[in-house]
Amino acid sequence: MPAGLPPSLQPGTSRAAMLNALTIDLEDWFQVSNLEHIIPYERWDECQPRIERNTHLLLDILADAGVSATFFILGWNARRFPQLVRHIRNAGHEIGSHGFAHRCVFDQDPDSFGRDLDMATEAIGGACGARPTAYRAPSFSITARTTWAFEVLASRRFGIDSSVFPIFHERYGFMTAPRLPRRVRLNGHADLFEAPPSTIRLFGRNYPFAGGAYFRILPQRVVEFFCRRLNRRGEPVVFYLHPWELDPDIPRFRLSPFRQYRSYVHLDQTADRLARLIRRFEFGPLSLALEEYRPTAEWEPCRGTHLAATEQSRARASSARS
Repeated sequence: MPAGLPPSLQPGTSRAAMLNALTIDLEDWFQVSNLEHIIPYERWDECQPRIERNTHLLLDILADAGVSATFFILGWNARRFPQLVRHIRNAGHEIGSHGFAHRCVFDQDPDSFGRDLDMATEAIGGACGARPTAYRAPSFSITARTTWAFEVLASRRFGIDSSVFPIFHERYGFMTAPRLPRRVRLNGHADLFEAPPSTIRLFGRNYPFAGGAYFRILPQRVVEFFCRRLNRRGEPVVFYLHPWELDPDIPRFRLSPFRQYRSYVHLDQTADRLARLIRRFEFGPLSLALEEYRPTAEWEPCRGTHLAATEQSRARASSARS
């Protein structure tokens, strides 16, 4: 289980109710993928941050309910707000990595992805003293064309990934991936766990409901119905949210109609809806939810050929130049 888990939250006795995973992607309003064409990474320093205010609001909601979560920390934020990351850790939450610069995996190659991981690990560890071994890619961007990322994660000793979303989406999605947590088999080993955000399967297709815009758009009773349905089947819910989603006063931009709606709908309701959800269902850090669920099924998304092919291509190119 990740080193980012405080000793007070190490696995203990089992709970009467199924433990679901509450995960938070620690990014600010200007760091989201929907705005990267308006506010590129190079302009982040020009933006007015709201992450401290929103994260403290979120932490208060969790403290009131006695709930701990996994926080996937963006390395840029750890470097700029180390005291916030320390506060999250000291409050008893699990620390994971969200990469450094919020670059989608499919916009990188294995080398640049590895460097981004290393920068984030250094920044997060420097901020709170915990080396993250759980990871979530920006915008769930481990897809069918970036399965090489699992090998990079394994080489950096990450034990849990939550980057695969088994749905159709115009930006991300891995529709053929398993719905439920699996051990990822790589090069004869299955030491890495994949824990996808939860979906409900209806009419032969997976539908998202457990976080982000899906949580804000769907009626609360529908979300709770799906959570209850999964738990009755013995399936843990993997839920996700961002601190900026609790803030109806974030700056707004003109986007396409659908993205405009998805980005800003019901921001004024998120805090109350989250508080209600975590009181009605048992939630905790991702590693503890996996510890209780104990997935044994395996998934082999790649056969160890992607990085090998990359190295062979470099060797051929070097040989041609010489």
